Amino acid sequence: MKAGMNGREVILTERMLLLLLAAVQFTHIMDFMVIMPLGPQLMRDLQISPQQFGNLISSFSLTAGIVGLAAAPFLDRFDRRKLLLFCYAGFGLGTLACGLSGSVGVLMFCRAVCGAFGGVAGATLMAIVSDVVPAERRAQGMGIIMTAFSAAAALGVPFGLKLAQWWKWEAPFLVVAALAAVIWVMLFYILPPVRGHLEDEAGVRKVRTPGEFLALVRDTNAWRGIGLMAMVVIGHFSVIPYLSPYLVHNVTLPEDKLFLVYMVGGLVTIVTGPFVGKMADRHGRLRVYSILVASASAVILVLTNSGPRPVWQVLGIAAAFFIFASGRFIPVQAVVSQAVERKRRGAYMSLISCTRDLTVGISAAVGSMIVKEGVDERLINYHWLGWLSVGVSVASLLVFRSVKSRE
Repeated sequence: MKAGMNGREVILTERMLLLLLAAVQFTHIMDFMVIMPLGPQLMRDLQISPQQFGNLISSFSLTAGIVGLAAAPFLDRFDRRKLLLFCYAGFGLGTLACGLSGSVGVLMFCRAVCGAFGGVAGATLMAIVSDVVPAERRAQGMGIIMTAFSAAAALGVPFGLKLAQWWKWEAPFLVVAALAAVIWVMLFYILPPVRGHLEDEAGVRKVRTPGEFLALVRDTNAWRGIGLMAMVVIGHFSVIPYLSPYLVHNVTLPEDKLFLVYMVGGLVTIVTGPFVGKMADRHGRLRVYSILVASASAVILVLTNSGPRPVWQVLGIAAAFFIFASGRFIPVQAVVSQAVERKRRGAYMSLISCTRDLTVGISAAVGSMIVKEGVDERLINYHWLGWLSVGVSVASLLVFRSVKSRE
């Protein structure tokens, strides 16, 4: 791929493109993730309950899902570069507003703005990867993008937690906003136009009609991919939102050691994420996904039924959780990206993104109804979220088998 920068032509390799997009994903995921381990501090400083904290998480995800659903019919009508630049700018400004908010009401509104722009930006990013990276290397490419989750967990979230402890809870959002500004400039100068989906094989611009989106909506294979993504998200985010309060209050992990959970988990998955992608391309995505589901289920049941543990045990369990539970998304994302034709991929990835975001919000909301605060701030009923996660994850194996490739 070629890009213009300062009047000169720059050759953008596939790996360089993936790393640039992974940087975008890093800020998106850090913004989304950092609020979860801030739970104990936010509940203390803003004087909110676990249910209100769950609503803060849901506001980002539900808005992202709703806006993504509304935007889906129109996304394949634009150059993906321009769309990504516009949405990423909105996301950065929303994150800056989070850092400047002074009350729970303003923070919830700003989180919704971040979700609205960030959700569409994330879908556009995945569509670019799916358009550019050939199907035979798709899982490996997705593994590089998913490494942004690991980097956010290993570097971004621990650093953000420390900033919040040293200064105040607003600090991580201000840092993410500054990083997003730098990355936006890089995108503007380096990322070339991505509009192959707008042209036919002869290079003639195609006319988009509402009927194409309706055809996508009627595609049963596309819905199987959407259902698979929803099940994987439930299997993951039924546990994640209340993990930090649970580790602090039930497992007795000191709050100042909480950053180690994310740092250790992120560091190991920086290595294992690309490896999982390679194994999925080499040995079959269903086989690798089955191994990940079985391993993640065992780890989740141990984690959600734990009592007090020493720090080294908590870190070992957390590392295993990040490796296997987060690793499930890599073969799933690769399979889902092939469920529709290229010309419909932008709209479809938006539907996938909004499904993911809505399901995260719903999972957090369901968790807030199940988990209660007991004596000494201990969380009650968290183990039921573990069983919910395992049940849905095992059932997702059947859906995974049913998704067919359209490439």
